[in-house]
Amino acid sequence: MNLYRFAQTSQIQPSHPARPTPRRAWRPAPRRAPPRHARRPALKRARRRRWSGCLWPTLILALVVCLGGILAYGLLRLQPPVNVLILGIDRRPDEGYATRSDTILLLHADVGAGRMALLSIPRDLWVAIPGRGEGRINTAHLYGELDAPGGGPARAAETVTHNLNVPIHHTLRLDFDAFREVIDAAGGIEIDVPTPIIDDAYPTSDYGTMWVEIPAGRQHMDGETALRYARSRHNSSDFDRAARQQQVLVALAKKVISPSGMLRASRVQRAFQKAVETDLSTRDLFRLALTWQRAGEGGLERIVIDRTLTTPFRTAQGADVLLPRWELVRPLVEARFGR
Repeated sequence: MNLYRFAQTSQIQPSHPARPTPRRAWRPAPRRAPPRHARRPALKRARRRRWSGCLWPTLILALVVCLGGILAYGLLRLQPPVNVLILGIDRRPDEGYATRSDTILLLHADVGAGRMALLSIPRDLWVAIPGRGEGRINTAHLYGELDAPGGGPARAAETVTHNLNVPIHHTLRLDFDAFREVIDAAGGIEIDVPTPIIDDAYPTSDYGTMWVEIPAGRQHMDGETALRYARSRHNSSDFDRAARQQQVLVALAKKVISPSGMLRASRVQRAFQKAVETDLSTRDLFRLALTWQRAGEGGLERIVIDRTLTTPFRTAQGADVLLPRWELVRPLVEARFGR
């Protein structure tokens, strides 16, 4: 048999039919990111579109805020100067408000000029009290309270205007407790004590006396220490005491607007609203703060009606008082507080 034909006609069949080879599913080729240099124009265009979408509202808001601030500042500049009469009253916890004023300060604030002035009026100044005749100026508050409860600040302001010929626009009254609370709420104050304070008869709230000593140098004072520093008068004079009171008030203003004081602003505000009686509105207080920021400590003029402006005198009743030298006092005060 021909082997070649046998091979062509006789082929071995597999026991299982052959499976067709599966086809691979078609998938799109992954897109490759363009080179970095090719992506830059597209990124710049995307960023430009993104910024253009939020830049205009931001610019408009900033413009509105700036214009609002300029307008508010301009309106404040148009406000006339104000004089604030500050009264510290000698009131114990068990007493009412029918008492003398222990401290009398006149504050002048001109926000337009960025100028402030502070005047200390000695409590023994002998003046004419409307409706009461002559007397110490610190009794004006007492007479006002005796005539009508709550009328002390108004009578004191009327007396200052009558004698010094300057207007009083607002009053502020606080007692010893209020003084301590406000300074403690601010976290205390820093005072440069020029000379040691030694008082062997400092008055206490129970009508006694105590020894007070404050060393010279820079001191951190809480409310109680600052009160002793401001009130002490033995081994000193009322004129020195007035200068220390101005020093305490300036130190408190510096502390309130300092960064640390700003963090305690809410505490100071609560203590002020709780303990201080005033007809100053929030807007008025803002104007005072703005004037202080513009003027600074260097723009604050401090004046004390001291021994160069007064003459010691003893009344017929034997009271030691101070007669003002009106020919010197009135021109000085009117030039700074009359505008």
